[in-house]
Amino acid sequence: MSPEQVSESTATAVPPAERYERGLALKNAGLYKAAIDQFAMALADVALALKAYAQIGLCLKINGRYEESVSAFRKALACTTGSSKETVQILYILGRTLESLGRVEETLEAYRWIRREDPGYRDVTTRIEHLSTRRSAVPGKKSSQ
Repeated sequence: MSPEQVSESTATAVPPAERYERGLALKNAGLYKAAIDQFAMALADVALALKAYAQIGLCLKINGRYEESVSAFRKALACTTGSSKETVQILYILGRTLESLGRVEETLEAYRWIRREDPGYRDVTTRIEHLSTRRSAVPGKKSSQ
C-alpha cells in the first residue's frame, strides 16, 4: 500500500463522533482550519450534523469569515429536531453574527424568535430594543411618532 492509500483508509476508519471530538480539541487549541476539516468529516453522522455545523460556524466567525459562518449556522438550524435549547443558542450566535454584519432585519427576526421561545434569554430583549431604536433612526425610514 502506498502512503496515500494508508492515509485514505485511515481517514475512513475514524468514526464521525471521534472526528467531532478531534475538531473540538483542535478548535480549543486555536487550530480553526483543521477543526473545520474534522467537523466537516463528522457530518457523515446525521446525529452530529447540528453540532458540527454550529462548530464550523463558530470557527469561521472567530476567523472573521462572518458570511460563511451565517451559512453554517443556518445549516445547523436546518438540522434541529425540536431541542429548543440548542436552537435558541444557535439563533443567538447567528443573531450576533448578523448584527455584526449590520443586517438588522434578519437580526431582529432571530432575536424575536428567541424571545418567543425563552423571553429571559441573555440580553435579547435589550438587543431588540436597541436595534429597533437604531432602525427607526435611520435616515429615510419613517419613525413612529
